Amino acid sequence: MPTVIFFAGVLCLFVALFDAFQTIILPRRAIGRLRITSLFYIATWRPWVFFARHLRHPRRRETVLGVYGPLSLILLLAVWAALLLLGFALMYYALGSPFNDAAGRRGFATDLYVSGTTIFTLGLGDVVPRGGAWPRALVILESGTGLGLLAVVMGYFPVLYSAFSRREVSISLLDARAGSPPTAAELMRRHSFEGGEESLTTLLMEWERWSAELLESHISYPLLCYFRSQHNNQSWLSALTAILDTSALLIAGVRGHEARQAQLTFAMARHALVDLAQIFHCAPLTDAPDRLPPQRCSQLYDALCQSGVKVCRDEDSIGRLREMRALYEGYAEALARYLCMDLPPWMFDRPRKDNWLTVAKVRAQTEAANPPVAAEVPPADAARRAQTAMDTRHDF
Repeated sequence: MPTVIFFAGVLCLFVALFDAFQTIILPRRAIGRLRITSLFYIATWRPWVFFARHLRHPRRRETVLGVYGPLSLILLLAVWAALLLLGFALMYYALGSPFNDAAGRRGFATDLYVSGTTIFTLGLGDVVPRGGAWPRALVILESGTGLGLLAVVMGYFPVLYSAFSRREVSISLLDARAGSPPTAAELMRRHSFEGGEESLTTLLMEWERWSAELLESHISYPLLCYFRSQHNNQSWLSALTAILDTSALLIAGVRGHEARQAQLTFAMARHALVDLAQIFHCAPLTDAPDRLPPQRCSQLYDALCQSGVKVCRDEDSIGRLREMRALYEGYAEALARYLCMDLPPWMFDRPRKDNWLTVAKVRAQTEAANPPVAAEVPPADAARRAQTAMDTRHDF
C-alpha cells in the first residue's frame, strides 16, 4: 500500500509539472483534452457564462466576462500548486510521515502542513524531517520546485500581458478607421478619399502581420482569448472578422483596388481564425443567421457606390462574395458563441458617432473657411469628404 501511495504522489507531481510545462514554456499548441488546463477551462468557463448571461445590464455582463480571463489564470496557478502540494504530501505519507512535530502529532495532516510550508518556502522549522536521507531529499526537492514555480510565474505574467497589449493597440487604432464596432462598409467608406487605396493597402499589410502575431501568441497561450478588450464594443474577434469582411469584399466585389494584399491578409486572418476555433473544438456553425442576406448585400453595394467605391455590379458578384464568406463565417460564429462575443455587422443601420467626430467636424470647418485655389477641390466637396469619415456613436 505505501508503494501505491508513493507512486500516486509521483503521478500528481508529473501531471502538474507536465501541464505547467505545456501551458507556460512549450512554444506551440498543447494537445490533449485530458490536460489539467483543458479540464479546468471546461469546468469553469460554461458555468461562468451561464451566470453572466443572467445579468440584464450589458455593461455589467461584459464586466463579469472580462474578469474571467485574469481570474482563471490565478486559479489555474493555484490548481498546479495544490497538486504539487498534494503529491509531495502523499510521498511523505508513504514514507511513514517521517517528521518530528513539536506538538507530537503525526499523520497525513502533518504531511500536508510540511508540504505546504516547504513548497511555498516558508521555512517555519516547527516540523523537521527525521530518519534517513529520503525525507530530507524530498524536502529539498519540494523547496526547489516551489522556488522554480514562483520564478516561472513571475516570467509568465509579463509575457501574457505584453501579448495582450500588442493585440489591443491595433484594435484601438482600428476604431477611427472602421468605426466601433468596426465594419467593412465603414472601413471602405473612410478610405474612399483620393489616395485612400494606398492607405487601405498599408492598413491591410499591418493587419496581415497582426493576424500572424495573434496566431502565434494565442496558439501558445490560448487563455489570452478569454482576455477581453477594455471597451464593450471592441474585441479581437470583431476586429478580425471586420478585416476578413473587408478583404473578402475587396477580392469579390470591388473594382480598382489592388487585390493582392487583400488576398494575403484574408489568407493569414482566416488561418488565425480557423486554428483558434480548433483549439476550443468549435466546429463551424451552419445554422447561424445570415449576416448579409441578398437584400442587405444590395444595400451595402449601394452605400459603397454613394461613397465613391467602385463596386462590381455583374450577376456573379454577390455569389462570389457569398463563396468567400463561407470560408470563415462559420468559424467566426462558432467562436463568437463560445466566447460570448458579438460579431460586427457588415454595415450600420443608421449613422453612428465615434470619439473622433469632433476632430472631423473641426477639419471640415477649416477646409470650408479656407477656399482652395482653382486647381484644388471645392469647399463643399472637402466638407463632404470630411463628413464621410464620421459615424455617430462610440461607447466608452
